[in-house]
Amino acid sequence: MPRWLPRAVVLVLALVACFQLGSWAFHQLIGLLVNILIAFFLALAIEPAVARMAARGMRRGLATFLVFLGVTVASVGFLTLLGSMLAGQIVDMVGGFPRYLDSVIDSINTTFHTEFSRLEIQTSLLHSDSLQKYVQNSATGVLDVSTTVLGGLFRLLTIGLFSFYFAADGPRLRRALCSVLPPAKQSEVLRAWEIAVAKTGGYLYSRGLMALISGIAHYILLAVLGVPYAPALAVWVGLVSQFVPTIGTYLAGALPMLIAFTVNPWYALYVLGFVVIYQQFENYVLQPKLTSRTVDIHPAVAFGSVIAGTALLGAVGALIAIPAVATLQAFLGAYVKRYALTWDAEVSTSRHRIRFPGRRGPRPGPREEPV
Repeated sequence: MPRWLPRAVVLVLALVACFQLGSWAFHQLIGLLVNILIAFFLALAIEPAVARMAARGMRRGLATFLVFLGVTVASVGFLTLLGSMLAGQIVDMVGGFPRYLDSVIDSINTTFHTEFSRLEIQTSLLHSDSLQKYVQNSATGVLDVSTTVLGGLFRLLTIGLFSFYFAADGPRLRRALCSVLPPAKQSEVLRAWEIAVAKTGGYLYSRGLMALISGIAHYILLAVLGVPYAPALAVWVGLVSQFVPTIGTYLAGALPMLIAFTVNPWYALYVLGFVVIYQQFENYVLQPKLTSRTVDIHPAVAFGSVIAGTALLGAVGALIAIPAVATLQAFLGAYVKRYALTWDAEVSTSRHRIRFPGRRGPRPGPREEPV
């Protein structure tokens, strides 16, 4: 046996063990890594506001705290208002459920000449095996729901703490990162950081502006129709439709349609039609003008990035996919060298081909061919 064979076997086993250990550690820490990634993008999003307040003489930690306080107060106030609205509407719908049920039963009896009664239907539902099994399963799932809620709160607290530290100690973090890089790489890292801040902030700015316009438009419609809680519903539509990718529009429009249905069933159709029409206006008129100034991404690239982010990280990946792709696109655009198009490429890629009517002769270029 060669002398190097035992050492090679030991080395291979050690490498396999290290790979297995690293894979196990990565799978154990993937939740923490995702939280840190979300916190990093949140810190990039609030960096312009914190930097502007710090430039006016305020301590960076205090500026970060004030920004976080404003965001937290606005979020809690919106959720409280939305929760009270939903609670009131649920109470009204439960109170009026017997009346709705009576009207449906009367319509069925009139149409099909039956003799159903609400008392018989309620008794059959209360004594059904399916309802009893559902209640038992719901009772056993209360603990799971409580555990999920506590886990979500802990994750939210973790993201908030990391994003606060990233934003408050941003200059120190950049200084520590650049101190371990050669001078030629330090400028590139700082430029990439500035591009990430600009693109992430621009993405949130454009989404916030579109959410404001969408909220105002839907508020006008709901106020004209006399739908209750129109301000809260307008804020709901604006935020959910802009910050929940792909399905946000449908989630945002479902709640106003439900509330409008309690007022008048035709109002739900009006709301649906307005949501569809406004979505087309936003996709083809409003969004291209706003994103061209902030986050210039082709719609197909944006859609593909959302799908890829969802496949990799779920809902979190869908949220951070567009600013991440915008940052990468801007970074590549800053460092990828571009060349002027040749005459053939200019002609073949132009929208209208270049023609010279009534003229024949050599065209400019290295080759002599008739036009």
